[in-house]
Amino acid sequence: MVLTASEVAPARRVVSALTQFACAAVVAAVVAAVGLFAFARVQWPAFNSSNVTQAITTVLQVAALAVLAASVWMLRRRRWPWVARVLSWAGLSGLVTATLGMPLAATKLYLHGVSVDQEFRTEYLTRFTDSAALHDMTYADLPPFYPAGWFWVGGRVANVLGTDGWEAFKPYAIASLAVTAAVAVVLWSELVRSDLAVLVATATTAIVLAYGSPEPYGAIIALLLPAALVLAWGAFAPVCLSGGQDRHKGTPQGTRQGWGAVLGTGLFLGLAATFYTLYLGLAAFAVVVMAVVAAALAWRAAGTWRAVIPVVVRLAVMAAIAIVVALIVWLPFLLGVLGGAQLAGSGTATHYLPEAGARLPLPMFHASLIGLLCLLGTVWLVGRASSSRRAQALGLGVVAVYLWYLASLALTAVGTTLLAFRLEVILLVLLGAAGTFAFVDFTRWIVLASSDNPRVRWSLVAVGALGAVAFTQNIPQVLAGEITVAYTDTDGNGERADQRPPGAASYFAEVDETITSQLGRDRHDIVVLTADTTFLAYYPYYGFQALTSHYANPLADFPARAAAIAEWAELETPDELLAAWDAAPWRAPDAVVFRQSAEGYTLRLAEDVYPNDPNVRRYTVTFPKALFDDPRFTVSEVGPFVVVTRAGSA
Repeated sequence: MVLTASEVAPARRVVSALTQFACAAVVAAVVAAVGLFAFARVQWPAFNSSNVTQAITTVLQVAALAVLAASVWMLRRRRWPWVARVLSWAGLSGLVTATLGMPLAATKLYLHGVSVDQEFRTEYLTRFTDSAALHDMTYADLPPFYPAGWFWVGGRVANVLGTDGWEAFKPYAIASLAVTAAVAVVLWSELVRSDLAVLVATATTAIVLAYGSPEPYGAIIALLLPAALVLAWGAFAPVCLSGGQDRHKGTPQGTRQGWGAVLGTGLFLGLAATFYTLYLGLAAFAVVVMAVVAAALAWRAAGTWRAVIPVVVRLAVMAAIAIVVALIVWLPFLLGVLGGAQLAGSGTATHYLPEAGARLPLPMFHASLIGLLCLLGTVWLVGRASSSRRAQALGLGVVAVYLWYLASLALTAVGTTLLAFRLEVILLVLLGAAGTFAFVDFTRWIVLASSDNPRVRWSLVAVGALGAVAFTQNIPQVLAGEITVAYTDTDGNGERADQRPPGAASYFAEVDETITSQLGRDRHDIVVLTADTTFLAYYPYYGFQALTSHYANPLADFPARAAAIAEWAELETPDELLAAWDAAPWRAPDAVVFRQSAEGYTLRLAEDVYPNDPNVRRYTVTFPKALFDDPRFTVSEVGPFVVVTRAGSA
């Protein structure tokens, strides 16, 4: 059988795209690894006490932007295209590495250290560093509820390299963002002209670094989302629209169309499902909005409901592909639910409403560079809505974000939210991508209006370049709070990177040694009850109770566990306590790490108090010392902690 030229061309494009994806990932990984290794070889001052690292960061950012500018120039001139592509991958990954790696060069911790949300993320990475099994980050004998994709890969990398999970978090987060930025360039190149792809990828990467990088696994989805929406609209648009030639690419409207776009969209949704549930929800909702619009346009154009069928079929195929990919990490949890496990105490994950989530974000009216870019993007989205599929795709994405916000605001009346405030970075990325296209279009129109005056052209180029430098060099200042926490938190070695006296976590190594020596088992065979859950982020013990109900597995019954702990504190004898532990429906603690007080041994626990903001109330439970005055317990004092182990616990 001999393939025709029309059949060979798509296959070649697929092979070429896959090759570029792989090459981009390798180049970015090498750039990130070399950069982080070089940064670690120098004794830098702490970012929060010196301006040296900011200065070096700025120099490296300008160098990365210069490499990207050279790439754009070569792509526009059609010179050395493969060299230009490699430069774009290296430049973008270098920008990520410099922007995050240099300010954090003097600490082993990532943005926000191991405080609050970053604590459970570090705990999750530590879990998969210890074992490849899909398992809950905290609770013994439970499948994972939080999507494990990003954490599983990072844990396995750390395991291969022989690095503790907490220490691998920073380099893995930065490298994964660098790789994604390079991959995004390749994806954009399949949708728009190559030089324009570099520009929009650079803009969206800078925006995500500034506003989304503290959540690296979410930032990966945010980086890919604008291009994925353009790809998704390319799957629906041919059914309902007639397209002309896009000015930025020789293919109709600059989008990959048909079943290739269906496959790509399904894979992206599946990836989002394995990384971040909220962004999956928004992406899936945006795709459904696109499908509804496409179906309506097809029905109107054809005058019959049968015209809707191709749209529904494509949407169904996308969903099927996404579900298959999602099951890679979700299957154990689904099997647990189907097996009869109760979702006790579920729902508090959405119980959070900060001020930013109580109003609609309108960044296009902010007096800043990002505000100006979003304003340009808004004007372009409206002005090009009838003539550009890119504008239609990004515009529908923006509409989906605002609809999600409105739904979240409305749901506050029934006691929950859709965590819309976390979608602000998605809105900024979508409007930023549109703003990049707008700047290119407006620049071309101004140059044409000036009779193609080269002085006007170069003036506009200079404005764009200086704007890019101004925004990127300010990213460390946008992240200054998160960077400071990375220097002030005590790391897994018991040290603070700012050279100040460490906190209580400096005793964790001794606590760990006490537990393992007294129980004589591997850490992953031991359940520890403690309110100092940072200990679980550094060492792969299982915990009896999570930090808060908002991150607890709904199969774990967080409220009942909290009530049980309070009841145990009211008991009077060791026999009563041990009997209560043995009668509990969950695996009992093998060890307890208390804080010591004059009244006894204390645990500081948390409960959900939504709709209040803050949404968590801390309270203290005090155990009488007499409860552990028994040969079946071993009590050890370690700094501010009291470690209690149960003899003969299984």
